[in-house]
Order: sequence, then structure tokens, then C-alpha cells
Amino acid sequence: MTKSDVAARRDAFRKLHQSGCFVIPNPWDIGTARYLQHLGFQALATTSAGFAFSRGLPDGVAPLEAVLQHIAEIVGAVELPVNADFEAGYAREPEGVARNVQRCVETGVAGLSIEDATGDPSRPLYDLEQAVERMKAARAAIDESHSGVLLIGRAECFLTGHPEPLKEALRRLQAYAEAGADVLYAPGVREHADIQALVTGLSPKPVNVLMSANTGHRVSDLAEMGVRRISVGSGLARAAWGGFMAAARTIRAEGSFAGFEGSAPFGELNGFFRADSGK
Repeated sequence: MTKSDVAARRDAFRKLHQSGCFVIPNPWDIGTARYLQHLGFQALATTSAGFAFSRGLPDGVAPLEAVLQHIAEIVGAVELPVNADFEAGYAREPEGVARNVQRCVETGVAGLSIEDATGDPSRPLYDLEQAVERMKAARAAIDESHSGVLLIGRAECFLTGHPEPLKEALRRLQAYAEAGADVLYAPGVREHADIQALVTGLSPKPVNVLMSANTGHRVSDLAEMGVRRISVGSGLARAAWGGFMAAARTIRAEGSFAGFEGSAPFGELNGFFRADSGK
């Protein structure tokens, strides 16, 4: 992948955020990334949970080196812009976030997200002042790279049980926008009114909405609300795990192979990868 290839992807990714609404699905390995590209999606995003599960780990504990290698692998597997789920930057202090963001940029990503969750149940979110400093550090690292990588600011209020998730998410995301975030994201929001409030309250910044469950919203509904991009997080990985778990449990519990009904045909998968790889 040449420097011009990377630059072209980053430019295309930035343009996607300027108008309209697009879905940015989340593969968890090379095969799923290439199949999503085959379907015609315009950009992809990594999923920390999907990757962690594939390594036999819970979300949030995969080491930085493994994550960077995985991100680079996905970037190298496709010809599309890739957004990195970079969790909380794999560091507490702003200086560490900046160093790690610089390394993530070097993988060739077109965008990366930084969240404000601490991983500590007793203090689930960074204090706003510290969260803003961490966002500013990520912004500075990207600016110093002259890469044009988009910075996505994430407020984890809906996922961490905050008593007033919408109000707090708005407060935090507005602060992250001022700190340099290009795209704003509050994963876990589901209600139409809450989504609309985020889009309105954060305008003109583009808003990302997570759809990792069937909430009843369609892409067209979210587009009408003004949502700029839609990600699915670990949704596709969990859908795959759901089929695997059901089939395996049926074999173990019933001695039946009925769980294979509905499986992707071998010939279709093998034929796709033969054509895709040229082998």
C-alpha cells in the first residue's frame, strides 16, 4: 500500500462524512473484511469486542501490540478506508494516548475513535476535564502526523449506566468537539427522541450511531434523523457467534446436526475466497 493509496482512502473517508448517511460495518478478521468490501460498503471499522472474542479474550483486555497488528491487518486486507476502534487509547494519561494514537495512525487507518470509559466500575467515566485533555492529546498527535485521519470522540454514558445519559453525553460530546473531535459518537443510544436530540445538539458535527441490535430503526430512518454514519460494533461478530453456539450446543445436547441448517454453502464461500484471492 503506497502513501498515495493511504492518502486517497483518507480523503474519501473525510468526504463520506460531509453529507448523507452511510453504514460502516465492523469486520473482525481478513475474511469478513473482504466479504464486506465485496458487498459494496464504502468503509469499514474494526471492533474491539469482535477481535477480542476471536482471540479468546473479553472485550477491553487485548494488548496494544496485538490490537495494532490487527488494525494493520484489516487495513492491508482491503482497498477501503478503515476506522479503528481504539478504545480509550490504551493509556490513562494524555501523553500516553498521544503516543499510541501516533502508532495507530501509522497503520494506515483513515479514522480512529477515543472513548472516555475507564474500565473501572467504581469510576466508569473519566472526569470531563481529564477526558478533554486526552482528546486534545489525540488531536495533537494526528495534527502532528499531517495525515488527515479523522478523530472520533466517544461518550460512553449510555453503556456505563450514567443516571442522565443523554444530558451527560451531550455535555461531553460538545466538549470533545471543541477539543478537536471530527465525529461524535454516543454508543448505546436507542430511542428516536434521544438520537434526534444528539444530532440536533451536536450539529454541524457528524454523528455516528451504533446499531448492534434490532431496535426497529432502518438506515432510512436514521438518515431522516440526520445521522451521518451507522456502525454495528460487535453485532456481526455476535451474529456469527450466535450461529456457531447454537449449532455446537445442538450437537452436544441432542446429538443432532440440525444446527447446520441455514449455514453458508461451502461452495459459495470457497468460490468467493478463490475469486477474491486469485488462487
